[in-house]
Amino acid sequence: MEAATVFGAARPRYGERLIRALLFLAALLSILTTVGIVASLLRETVAFFGDVSLVDFLTGKEWAPLFADPKFGVWPLVNGTLLVTGIALAVAVPLGLGSAIFLSEYARPRTRRVLKPILEMLAGIPTVVFGYFALTFFTPEILRGALGVDVQIFNALSAGIVMGFMVLPTIASVAEDAMSAVPQSLREGAYGLGANRMQVSTRVVFPAALSGIVAAVILGISRAIGETMIVLIAAGQIANTGVNPAEAYETMTAFIAATGKGDVPTGSIGYKTIFAVGFALFLMTLVMNALSIRFVRRFRQVYE
Repeated sequence: MEAATVFGAARPRYGERLIRALLFLAALLSILTTVGIVASLLRETVAFFGDVSLVDFLTGKEWAPLFADPKFGVWPLVNGTLLVTGIALAVAVPLGLGSAIFLSEYARPRTRRVLKPILEMLAGIPTVVFGYFALTFFTPEILRGALGVDVQIFNALSAGIVMGFMVLPTIASVAEDAMSAVPQSLREGAYGLGANRMQVSTRVVFPAALSGIVAAVILGISRAIGETMIVLIAAGQIANTGVNPAEAYETMTAFIAATGKGDVPTGSIGYKTIFAVGFALFLMTLVMNALSIRFVRRFRQVYE
């Protein structure tokens, strides 16, 4: 009898084939879902640009698609999106990476087991709660009251800061996982050369985990750009091309949510703007994710 038959290698493995088929169907379903989303956006977007010039859409500085004299320059929405996202990242990136370094390199195992789940609990809070927290507490009590900042009741500063706290656990958790995956031998070698803990953290572990850290930041950016409820509630709904965070702004997601409530007739030009803005937002995140994947692959460290 052959060895293959003795060890059972020649037996048909129906269970393994079933699992492979199910995994393939899951991957195929994900791809088909993405294709379906793109197709639904693209159909109405093409119809929209049959009535509106692409140049005017990309370069125009006035956004009033539902007015009697409509304006279709999307730049104010892009400006508001980038401003709020930038404020959020200014909060989330340093705090998130600092938390990741502490949990990975400084915290005792018992402390890490307690603090990391508490930090990740922030990711489970509904964003509508963050939105009303920014509007009813953070703006009047913290910005206006404690800090004395002159801001409007709806403003990008409050929305961006609170959004940063929402994004923080995502960045911290993914970055900490990347740093914890760095082999202990690299740390031991650095300590053997006389490096202290700070030098090991910032000059050895951080560069070794750079690809994972970049992935964490990009994931945080994608979530901040796509956030809806916080900006819809706290940032205001004024298309603004300025850069003063104390003023009200409208983001791309806030416009989609506010306009898609059902008050706009289906098939109208105002209805089609929802899909045009959504497709523009999709392209922004697609390009950003493609660049991040290329960066991660280029700087990925493989350890044995």
